[in-house]
Amino acid sequence: MIQNYEKAKQILTQYHQEHLLSFYDELDTMQKQQLVNQICDIDFDQIFDLYEASKIDEVIPPSFIEPLSYKVKAQLTDDEIAYYEAIGMDAILHSKCAMVMMAGGQGTRLGYKGPKGTFELDIVPKKSLFEIACDRLKDFQEKFHVTIPWYIMTSVYNDTATRSFFEEKNFFGYPRDSVFFFKQSQLPLIDIYGNLILEEIYKVKEVSNGNGDVFTSMRQGGILDDMKMKKIEWIFFAGVDNVLLKIIDPLLLGLTIRHHRVIGSKTLLKKNAEDKDWIFARRNGKPSIINSCHLTDEMKIAKNKDGNYLYREINMLAHLFHISALDKITQVSLPYHRAFKKNTFVNEEGMKQVPESPNTFKFETFIFDAFSLFDDLELLRVEEEEEYAPIKDFNGAHNPELAKELYEKKYHLK
Repeated sequence: MIQNYEKAKQILTQYHQEHLLSFYDELDTMQKQQLVNQICDIDFDQIFDLYEASKIDEVIPPSFIEPLSYKVKAQLTDDEIAYYEAIGMDAILHSKCAMVMMAGGQGTRLGYKGPKGTFELDIVPKKSLFEIACDRLKDFQEKFHVTIPWYIMTSVYNDTATRSFFEEKNFFGYPRDSVFFFKQSQLPLIDIYGNLILEEIYKVKEVSNGNGDVFTSMRQGGILDDMKMKKIEWIFFAGVDNVLLKIIDPLLLGLTIRHHRVIGSKTLLKKNAEDKDWIFARRNGKPSIINSCHLTDEMKIAKNKDGNYLYREINMLAHLFHISALDKITQVSLPYHRAFKKNTFVNEEGMKQVPESPNTFKFETFIFDAFSLFDDLELLRVEEEEEYAPIKDFNGAHNPELAKELYEKKYHLK
């Protein structure tokens, strides 16, 4: 008898999820054990608590919202930039900095099979997103003789392929003992009827639980301990898909150090007040990112005495944390958010079915929810054409062709 089968069956009966064993008799011994083990490992209380809690719409009274101060790079003088960059470079040159890259996604929305970081930008010569990021790290190594530790968060789905890719490419010439991989956690999906779904007849569908999981995954993967052993003090966080981002930025670092803060972030200007982008603001006195729907019409266009908008700074997934901040964050649980997504599933006949519209709820945490654990953060607005060319999907606003064009323009490749 397959070990834990009765336990799995009891769990599913308790939570009315018996359908997950519908095809059990069709499985071979290994598949049966895989499915039973997975069911026994799922925290059903957690997933259904999240499902129920997410039905309640968040309400933030405008009186709870205040602006956050920020710097605009374009408004800093050359002397100011040089001053802050010198502070940041001092920390970099003393080997106090590291890079964490979130690369758990697949290239599905690009029509690409494989880890998103292995997707190649069609420049001459072609370069993967990983190599483009590595070029930035190699610049510091070649110009300043400092090797910045590079920590890469993968997922269950792409960890093996990502590691193999780095081996195949000989780590792009970067010291392999300075590149570290760790895996992001997952949570099951739940459909509109409150049921978990199958990815295969022997496997419950689970997906990565948001970029906010990076903190917990770092702790569980021994990354925090490794950073402390290396006496790392400042850690830059970024996604893998932005080909223009200055992933190690001495200016943001210098500003954050000089103003005695332990977290910092780069922002972009929200150009249209009615766009749905979330914005940086204080919520209940703490730094946060909030949905623009909670702003009044007056707040959406409000400006400070210098003529800068108060509520137009949007997130571009470029953050900076002191090691002490990470220690604090990893001691708490960040809130989960619900997203409604399309996901392929195994239907009642045991066949894979592709839905025509969103059919499942995904629960994920976000890095920016950690900001509220602190009293302040350093914000630096940068120009979109200088630092923002993410590759999100094949035909959308942030597509590979546009990213290629912006990359070639910035680096004078044409």
